[in-house]
Amino acid sequence: MASLGLVTPQRMHFAEPLPLRSGAALAEYTLVYETYGTLNAARSNAVLVCHALNASHHVAGEDADGQRGWWDNLVGPGKPVDTDRFFVIGVNNPGSCFGSTGPMHTNPATGEPWGADFPVMTVEDWVDAQARLLDRLGIDQLAAVLGGSLGGMQALSWSLRHPARLRHCVAVATAPNLSAQNIAFNEVARRAIVTDPDFHGGHFYRHGVVPARGLRVARMIGHITYLSDDSMEAKFGRQLREQTLAYSTQAIEFQIESYLRHQGEKFAGYFDANTYLLITRALDYFDPAREHGGSLARAFVPAQARFLLVSFTTDWRFSPARSREIVKALVDNRHSVSYCEIDAPHGHDAFLLDDPRYFAAMRAYFDNIARECA
Repeated sequence: MASLGLVTPQRMHFAEPLPLRSGAALAEYTLVYETYGTLNAARSNAVLVCHALNASHHVAGEDADGQRGWWDNLVGPGKPVDTDRFFVIGVNNPGSCFGSTGPMHTNPATGEPWGADFPVMTVEDWVDAQARLLDRLGIDQLAAVLGGSLGGMQALSWSLRHPARLRHCVAVATAPNLSAQNIAFNEVARRAIVTDPDFHGGHFYRHGVVPARGLRVARMIGHITYLSDDSMEAKFGRQLREQTLAYSTQAIEFQIESYLRHQGEKFAGYFDANTYLLITRALDYFDPAREHGGSLARAFVPAQARFLLVSFTTDWRFSPARSREIVKALVDNRHSVSYCEIDAPHGHDAFLLDDPRYFAAMRAYFDNIARECA
């Protein structure tokens, strides 16, 4: 299928403070975003794509370095989210490390990098920041909000915080909140970072160092949870890195060890440690039912959108059972919802891969949305 080719990111500065759920405020900030396709005359064909933990505004096409967008297989001309029919917007959330205001940028109050002093962000804060960007772009209502994993949480939050501003909510491989096990994985990853001697309490920028050791371990922990046992076994099994064992507690003996170390090394080269802490904490905090006595059904009362939920059988991080909790809450409110459970071997990462059944479901759903926009 056709590629979008080179895509140039755009920037929007906001001088007005962004109130945060913590009670703090982000005094001023800049959002980096990309757009694909053309906004129609009625301004009715806009689709907002929300990113997950280590992704960015670069959803599709190629950037100046030739890197393809993280959902380029799904978004583009003739693809399930067809940019010949939709105006697609990808936004980098504040607190991230891909251009929008974050911990590595200057705190206007001190003239120093924010570091650990950057305010804690929540999913709801990101959604409100995205809504302000849409205001500036002159888009009152979205055809759809789409996201996977943490992006799916943002899509759900859109349906609750700004119910009249989206017609469809598409949430893939997500959950209504994190389980205790998921919070535990996040905490272990954060401890790996904050106990790195180069972390310096989050102010490592001043010291000209990066807590790379902590970031490597954090990524290795996270990456294990994104894969299924079956996919890891099929890809690596007990393959040795060398033909003979070294009988060492320090050497890399197995291919899976080599793979995880490679992933950790690569991640530490481009991701920010404070951003990792902020985003995993936002994952922990997301829980729309909390303010409704633990009732997810009551939380979804305000929703007006139609919903598509997609899950994957081997995703043990955000299992199908968690998506079905959301489906039940929507059905309890008589909201329109479609649910697709894909039998796929790839674990949580399946939402990023080219599964024909998954893509067929997404294409069919967005085809229907496109007809509404015509």
